Amino acid sequence: MSVPAAYLGIVLIWATTPLGIKWSAEEGGFLLGVTSRMTIGYVVCLVLLLALRIEFPWHLRARNAYVAAGLGLFGSMICVYWGAQYIPSGLVSVLFGLSPIMIGIFATYWLGERGFSTGRLFGVVLAITGLAVIFMPGGNLAQIAPEGILAVLMSVTLQALSAVWVKRIGGELHPMSINTGALSIAVPLYLLVWLLFDGRTPQVMSERAWAAVVYLSLFGTVLGFNLYFYVLKRVTATVLSLVTLITPVLALLIGNWLNGEAIAPRVWLGASAILLGLISFQWGGILLRGLRRLVAP
Repeated sequence: MSVPAAYLGIVLIWATTPLGIKWSAEEGGFLLGVTSRMTIGYVVCLVLLLALRIEFPWHLRARNAYVAAGLGLFGSMICVYWGAQYIPSGLVSVLFGLSPIMIGIFATYWLGERGFSTGRLFGVVLAITGLAVIFMPGGNLAQIAPEGILAVLMSVTLQALSAVWVKRIGGELHPMSINTGALSIAVPLYLLVWLLFDGRTPQVMSERAWAAVVYLSLFGTVLGFNLYFYVLKRVTATVLSLVTLITPVLALLIGNWLNGEAIAPRVWLGASAILLGLISFQWGGILLRGLRRLVAP
């Protein structure tokens, strides 16, 4: 598969994942939603690994990569599933748009990628300003709770740490191996947490809720994560996270269209500031150099 095609797949899956998370957790609770999704996805990954005869190495470096990916997967998904109960699905994707900045910070120190220029610092300031606009009290934002935003921000941070950690120690492994290894670590943790803090299953779940679980299992967990690790092997961690420039707008529109989620002007304003901050973070230096050449005598 070409890297651009994999990118497109990630964009489409990530844009629809937040709404799938909300639908899958509406009736059985967020712990059952994430646990059932990951368990089904894990079984499918094991079957594909055996059917395609993909090597599943177990040397020390591979085990470290599985732990890095698995802990990140567990922590970030628990946080985003919990937080998605309190904020619209489109806003979940907007907040995940901060991934490039988080990854850029960690990659600077762990992977030796380029440091912070004026354009990057300006991008960080813009993104923080966008968050502040969304956080501001008042207005018609009753459906947005601060604890939901904080939980999703924690999810973004954990995912960014995990991506850079995997890039550092497991870049040569097959994407399916990393995905299966990560689920081998994460699924027992999901099951344990669900048994300890919930342990119940609803007698009846709607077709929409089950369809969301199956969709997230097959596309979000199996295909989406495999595409993610596939692209992660071939590009820098920061470049991979650029897909989050597109998914927030798509997710806001999808949430409004399919779930009737109102998009307040303040959310659009904050999202625009975050996206402009990401553009400045990635290409601010190039834009500034071009502007200086234009105005230079």
